[in-house]
Amino acid sequence: MMTDKELDERVNRAVDNFMQGYGCCQSVVAAFADLYGLDDTLAKKIAAGFGGGVGRLRMMCGAVSGIVMLVGLDCGQTEGSDREGKSACYKVVQDLLAKSKEENGSLICAEILGLKGYEKANSSYVASARTAEYYKTRPCAAKVESAARIFANYLKAKGC
Repeated sequence: MMTDKELDERVNRAVDNFMQGYGCCQSVVAAFADLYGLDDTLAKKIAAGFGGGVGRLRMMCGAVSGIVMLVGLDCGQTEGSDREGKSACYKVVQDLLAKSKEENGSLICAEILGLKGYEKANSSYVASARTAEYYKTRPCAAKVESAARIFANYLKAKGC
């Protein structure tokens, strides 16, 4: 069973990952991936396309996508016919995403960033430069911290 300090360290690791330039999803997933036998590099590769609200399309928040990926690693079913296991996983996803929506107001990247329809429609695939201005104007580090803490609290409640 992990201590509160160990869980806090994972939350801090997620934020540190983001501040080093990794995407929101990469940051969250990589902070916990070793618990599921994934090394840091593979975790970051698997999560890479979910940044910017999935490929910078500003859809579901990357940090939230990280929660979904981690829940799959934690309790996802591996047999296609296991409807009960699939349903149990979906329940955990829905519960944790409800917490994220409650804390952050939305699960949608564009809404979290306050983008209007025109800005969303004209979003480019080109990643934003990570400058001091970027970090000052974006709420993403706080969303990464929120997602990582929600997952850490889930693990704690499970007795992991």
